[in-house]
Amino acid sequence: MNPRAKRLILPLGGALAAAAMIGASLPATAQASTADPDIKSAALTPSGNAKAIAGYWTASKLKSAKTYLSDSTVSAKLNKTGAARAAADGKPGVVAPTGEGGKSAGKSRNVNLPITVGKVFFVDGKGQERWCSGSAVQSKYRNLVATAGHCVYDTDTNKPFDNFVFIPGYYQGKAPWGIYVGAKVNTHDDFTVYEDYDYDYAFVNVYNGIKQQPEKEVDYKTFKAHVDKGGVGREAAQTVDHKTYDEWTKKGGLGKVEGVDKEDQVGPQYKGAFGVAVETNKSTWDKASGKVYGLHNDKVTLGGRTLDQADWPANGSKLEPRVEHLTKNEYEAYKGPGHKQIDSRGNYTITRYYLVKYIAKTSSAKYTIFRHYITFVTDAGRLGDNVGGQGFAWNQKLGKKVFTFGYPTSAHLDGDKPYSGHTQKWCYGTTVAAPVVAAYKAEEHQAIKCAFTPGASGGPFLLQYKNSKRTGYLNGVVSLTIDSDKNNRYDRVTTPYFNGETYGIYKHAANLWTGKLPA
Repeated sequence: MNPRAKRLILPLGGALAAAAMIGASLPATAQASTADPDIKSAALTPSGNAKAIAGYWTASKLKSAKTYLSDSTVSAKLNKTGAARAAADGKPGVVAPTGEGGKSAGKSRNVNLPITVGKVFFVDGKGQERWCSGSAVQSKYRNLVATAGHCVYDTDTNKPFDNFVFIPGYYQGKAPWGIYVGAKVNTHDDFTVYEDYDYDYAFVNVYNGIKQQPEKEVDYKTFKAHVDKGGVGREAAQTVDHKTYDEWTKKGGLGKVEGVDKEDQVGPQYKGAFGVAVETNKSTWDKASGKVYGLHNDKVTLGGRTLDQADWPANGSKLEPRVEHLTKNEYEAYKGPGHKQIDSRGNYTITRYYLVKYIAKTSSAKYTIFRHYITFVTDAGRLGDNVGGQGFAWNQKLGKKVFTFGYPTSAHLDGDKPYSGHTQKWCYGTTVAAPVVAAYKAEEHQAIKCAFTPGASGGPFLLQYKNSKRTGYLNGVVSLTIDSDKNNRYDRVTTPYFNGETYGIYKHAANLWTGKLPA
């Protein structure tokens, strides 16, 4: 790269292992290391919360998530005011793909799409589910994903996005090889600090994959026992009318009532008295009657024994509290009366407290019922063991033939929308110097001709892609999608130039272990 006033570029060295340095046309040597790059590492999710994060990404959320576009990301209509002049900062080198020399995928006249490529999903700072593209890449513990920096790190809030997962081979809401929850993200400090897109890449260490069965609706008792053991479950609130609430609670379902006026309240002995749960704060609940009652099947219980109406407690007596599991975003945004706590497994929880009140039939109150769902998950094993991992190449010359893969989805600038975003697509071209994009400090990118629209961000640039093996050498990630000739059609995708600094960050990430998921 060209020298900048704010940094000193020093060559990095060595491949991971001499045996890994392969590739007929890719030089397999590297200059000795004299300094480490400015690595920025940040934790994403504790292992105890991984199953909950995987459970958050239901098929419906995967399908409804939107591609990531914002003022600090990818698409812009550009003039070719200059061309990048990316330059090596040392000798070129390569690291072999996972499983090089393994079983062939067979000959095909078409391009065999790599199963290492998939989507990364995350929740942005506004609570919106988003996605980009990404790829598994070779690493010591077979737990590494490469994507664009702007698909992991929010430069507006200066912290990583929440609920980050990678789904290799993603297809129409399905996760055929499991969901891999992000553990740690590794980026270049010039991207996180200066928003410099010459460093718009990230290497994310992920936990073992998680496979989950379809959701099953259960009663609260079954739900609570499941999540107390570390299982994945969710509670869904639904506003209903009085009749539906009455029928639901008579069947044993849980609910609450808000907006109960004093004139609606009656005593427990009132003919037709209707017992409801009214939420309160922990302090008020603690000060109420010492006994804790249940309210199920339109009956009041104490210690599991159903009470006759003559023995029902007074208005304002304690009801059983209920624990609700939330995402980190929901947890941080919650301002209600419940007690917030991060449990020993790293799950974000709110304990809600209720008092019993008796009301006559009324239309002034707001009725809410709670439905409960659980799913069973299994450990799918390591990412690289399941789908393999692409090799890695750095300090390569321009003019190389490369494939790029991803999930484009947005419309062209003229409104034409040729891609759905639910299936993987590819482009093939020769790398050239990219137009300078001053708005993103992208001065040293390389590009290929490609009609991808936004959504492909984070997808891999692969040198020497072997159709039979579905592997090649990662030499870039899609960063910008551009219209270089001002005809309202995207015609190029760009990547930061992978040099010795990039290799240094990759090497650091490729040697990190994420540990085992809790049982």
